[in-house]
Amino acid sequence: MPRKFTPKVVTANRLMEGDAVWLTEDDRWSPDMAEAELIEDEAVAQDRLIHGQSQPDVVVGVYLADAKAGPDGPEPTHFREAFRTRGPSNYAHGKQETA
Repeated sequence: MPRKFTPKVVTANRLMEGDAVWLTEDDRWSPDMAEAELIEDEAVAQDRLIHGQSQPDVVVGVYLADAKAGPDGPEPTHFREAFRTRGPSNYAHGKQETA
């Protein structure tokens, strides 16, 4: 029996900076997961994934990540994605610098 589809976001790393980014409904790559498009349909998720993967000059490592609706937009459901929202962990720069 196949597992029930759970909401997803399309995520990747920006090619030039390496920052984690999320695909928005208007086809932008945002460094803020709360701006991501929360996808609740499996077919739409696959289409959006293909769209993200078609941009190898902008992003790398495109994949679907589990997410849930939050008060300000999509939120991570797994530690890995929560960790990626905080930016690099080796020293304070990028997202950690502004937190």
